[in-house]
Amino acid sequence: MKFLAKDYRRHKYLYLMILPVVLYYIIFQYVPMYGAIIAFKNYRIAEGFLGSSWAGFSHFTSFFDSYYFWRLIKNTLLINLYMLLFSFPAPIIFALLINEIGGKLFKRAVQTVTYLPHFISMIVICGMITQFAARDGFVMDILVWLGMERTALLGHPEYFRAVYIVSDIWQSVGWGSIIYLAAITGINPELYEASRIDGANRWKQTLHITLPGLAAIITILFILKIGNMLDVGFEKIILLYNPSTYTTADVISTFVYRKGLGGNNEFSYATAIGLFQSGINFVLLIAANRFSKKVSENSLW
Repeated sequence: MKFLAKDYRRHKYLYLMILPVVLYYIIFQYVPMYGAIIAFKNYRIAEGFLGSSWAGFSHFTSFFDSYYFWRLIKNTLLINLYMLLFSFPAPIIFALLINEIGGKLFKRAVQTVTYLPHFISMIVICGMITQFAARDGFVMDILVWLGMERTALLGHPEYFRAVYIVSDIWQSVGWGSIIYLAAITGINPELYEASRIDGANRWKQTLHITLPGLAAIITILFILKIGNMLDVGFEKIILLYNPSTYTTADVISTFVYRKGLGGNNEFSYATAIGLFQSGINFVLLIAANRFSKKVSENSLW
């Protein structure tokens, strides 16, 4: 306590600067966690958190035994695996390509154009995707030219994941590349000069200097991605899917939304599913971090 008091007196303005952030997380992140208790109760709004009767693990077992359990797990994992295979490396590759562009004006123009989708509202983005993937959309025109029959892509469950992943890359590749470009600028330029003297071409410089320089940030972001393997943002899927595509598009987040806020008002059941999802994500995060620490020097903690 003496050390803390002494440190506060020396850096009191820094403590005051961080105070709003700490209060934000306490008020909006930690205090609401108390509401997770309703996952173990038959929650009724009129009775409140404490007045509602206990249900134990009945909501969890009900979810595990339901018809939807394995479908939701499969859809959520598949979408996240596809994003891990395609969306995750896309910003890395894009940052490496941007780094090779010589003209500053053209480089800035490319960056600006690719950043724009990130700042567009999700509703507008989904409206654009719906128009692009429609039967008479320009994406369908390209696919027809390549030999595919004309159809509405979002009306078929087998095409939903492809549309979701491709649109996610388009939406996030530019913005996601910023952190990698920043890391590239932090690499010592003398390493490139020494490699050129040794006769290394651009590909070898990328392979032996740039990528190792990005290894730490790639590992950290990969661990965080693994920690969200059972989490897919429900906003975009809800705006794009329909009952005909539930078999491949329905994920845990959208199911929780429908059960909790979509008219069913099964608050306890939805909370139990969300708590299960968060628990699995927490275990995956710990496991990924521990594995990374064992095989490399990079980890979150």
